[in-house]
Amino acid sequence: MDASAADRHHAILGRYLPQEAVEWVYLYLNLHSVHLRIARERRTKLGDYRAPYAGHPQHEISVGGNLPKHLFFWVFLHEAAHLNTRLFAPDAAPHGHEWQAEYARLLADHLEWFPPDLQPLIARYARRVPLNHTLGRKIEAALRNLDPHRVPSPTLDQQQPGIRFRLKSQPDRLFEALHKRRTRWLCRCLDDGREYLVAGAAEIIPEC
Repeated sequence: MDASAADRHHAILGRYLPQEAVEWVYLYLNLHSVHLRIARERRTKLGDYRAPYAGHPQHEISVGGNLPKHLFFWVFLHEAAHLNTRLFAPDAAPHGHEWQAEYARLLADHLEWFPPDLQPLIARYARRVPLNHTLGRKIEAALRNLDPHRVPSPTLDQQQPGIRFRLKSQPDRLFEALHKRRTRWLCRCLDDGREYLVAGAAEIIPEC
């Protein structure tokens, strides 16, 4: 890759990541031939990892482009942990012990690139496996609130089963919350009758 192309890629990454993390992410993407897809707005979860498959030989990481920079990096490390785990333990469960240990390692290795006031909380989260999901959601909420232009919205985790709501990122569909499964909720879309798993951290618009 020529210098001008590298500069362009650094500039693009700098729009979404803390400046300290740009070079590391750039090198990581090149090392593992990763296609980074920056979604305009993720609908049901903040990021995603897809392993190579027939017709698509690259690893793919997708992260919501509307996230504050430090939350974007938090999510990127989550998905990078999936990629790394697949390389050294391809049969591991998606969020099993191997993935949790790898995510904790990545967070600990890059702790200094997160805001100083949140570093003790992230260090505590990364110190022990299995990871504390409640603490993880607390950190995500704090990272989300770093966006100075953001108007806070209620999340699904703050609600009770039975509530009807619309996703802030997908207001054209109406859902009913059925019950919680660890970090996600089983919900029924009242428009098509299908059931979906929705992240508890998803911002919603409650229906009165």
